[in-house]
Amino acid sequence: MNSNFVTTSFSGGMAFNANINNHHVIIDTGSDDGGNDSGPGPKRLMLASLAACTGMDIVSILNKMKVNYSDLSIDTEGTLTEEYPKIYSYVKVTYKIKLAETDQEKMVKATKLSEDKYCGVMAMFKAFARVETEIIFL
Repeated sequence: MNSNFVTTSFSGGMAFNANINNHHVIIDTGSDDGGNDSGPGPKRLMLASLAACTGMDIVSILNKMKVNYSDLSIDTEGTLTEEYPKIYSYVKVTYKIKLAETDQEKMVKATKLSEDKYCGVMAMFKAFARVETEIIFL
């Protein structure tokens, strides 16, 4: 069984320092919530994790398909519930990529494979939120 371990330590105010395999990530909140905005908030980090997870899948799949591409970026937007605990109820993932028109179907296939089979973070999000995806070809 595979497992992950992260140590997260309080560093003052509302900030925490996460040690992830010797990579340090500061997690904080804005001044409206008592923080110093010294790092992203935890829920935004979840969106970044989703984008990185699916993005790594896309890169791997397109590389295996020998697709030439550039300008790949992924926008993630989440809508939180009004009641506590505030969780994402809706998430939109927008892929932006430049590639040949003849390779657009390969991008669609890579996106579906990530969404339906490979991206564990996407699967976790789908357990609690409605997730939509869109591809914008540049």
